[in-house]
Amino acid sequence: MNRPALALVVCLGAAPAAGADERTARVLDKISAERIGRNIETLAGFGTRNTLSATDDAKRGIGAARRWIKDEMERAAKDSGGRLKVEFDAFTTPAGPRVPKPTEVVNVLAWLEGKDPASRNRIYVVSGHYDSRASDTLDVTSDAPGANDDGSGTALVLELARVLAGEDLDATIVFAAVAGEEQGLLGAEHLAARLKAEGKDVAGMFTNDIVGSSRGADGTLDGTRVRLFSEGLPAAADEAEFKTLMGVGGENDSPSRNLARFVKAVAEQVETTFSVDLVFRRDRYLRGGDHIAFNKLGYAAVRFTEPNENYAHQHQDVRVENGVRYGDLPEFVDVAYVARVARVNAAALIALASAPAPPRNVTVDTKALTSDTTLSWDKGVEADLAGYRIHVRATTAPLWEKSYDVGLVTTYTFKGLSKDNAIFGAASVDNDGHASPAVFPRPSK
Repeated sequence: MNRPALALVVCLGAAPAAGADERTARVLDKISAERIGRNIETLAGFGTRNTLSATDDAKRGIGAARRWIKDEMERAAKDSGGRLKVEFDAFTTPAGPRVPKPTEVVNVLAWLEGKDPASRNRIYVVSGHYDSRASDTLDVTSDAPGANDDGSGTALVLELARVLAGEDLDATIVFAAVAGEEQGLLGAEHLAARLKAEGKDVAGMFTNDIVGSSRGADGTLDGTRVRLFSEGLPAAADEAEFKTLMGVGGENDSPSRNLARFVKAVAEQVETTFSVDLVFRRDRYLRGGDHIAFNKLGYAAVRFTEPNENYAHQHQDVRVENGVRYGDLPEFVDVAYVARVARVNAAALIALASAPAPPRNVTVDTKALTSDTTLSWDKGVEADLAGYRIHVRATTAPLWEKSYDVGLVTTYTFKGLSKDNAIFGAASVDNDGHASPAVFPRPSK
């Protein structure tokens, strides 16, 4: 292998990313478990947040919940000097299997626009769904407190909006509390479609869904890790793309999967005191989250979920049966755990929104039989772009093993390292060392 233009970057099991800096440390320190807990209690206090529930009651139902969420986001916007823009994102969904009649569904969004003109159209979405359900999805009157599913994710998003509102980041972050998840990902589907129609460059999406408990159904207590789900073969790929990825062994290197690797690398470098367990599948069996709506439109999107779920506290009527307490109640939420997941999200969002865009049109030269590997890509447009980093790992390794800074070039050749024997990924790096997620190269034609 020839000597890279800059240097070999030490890589401890995952790709190097933006490390801990003063801003990240300051933001993580602001995250308050106590505030998250109060917000979860408030959300549960609306009785039910079923998407089909009352919208005109001041204290109960999804209408009261969304107005409160908007008020909280606007409070964060005021504290940010108006940099955070808040809106209701409303639409009418037609009747369907879980929607008996046409129904207005309302997402609550807060936009933190990026400061860099070359990057502000690049968007990172972080979401939780604020609707809830009882045992029957169509039951709009019974209590459905939804403290964990997904009051935990919604409270996390509100806390991130609060602590990040005053930060100057290059790219744009959208804090989204979406509705209609329990009716079939309705709010997320609408938001993803809207962003695509508006020509937004959605470079990554996190959904936080059921991130509130450190204790499993069997009593297992583990507050030190969170699962991160990511798709392999992209849901939006056409037949030709599928054939290409299968032919070159790219089924484990979708944009979503490399986003997940990036999150793990960032989270385990900064003071989150947390581990991110990568789960290489789109979601759990028989379940699905809002990231899937983004996956279907071709966006890199991943899902955070606690490691040990207790199904007695999800999608259940509140009751006691055979001595077992059922229902998604605040008493079963570990707010300190939610705060740790929030810190992982915050660290990753800061790293993503501070870094240049991932390189575009990354290819590996396959025009001739050779024992070398030549990668090429388009040059980025950011003023502070310093160069590119190439990640390498064995075809059987889940995480990047070595990384090389190769300079401000648009092509690079590894002498004596065959593309047949390794997986490669290209990332962009700025003058401050912030690096993008890796991009898997497609065969050149």
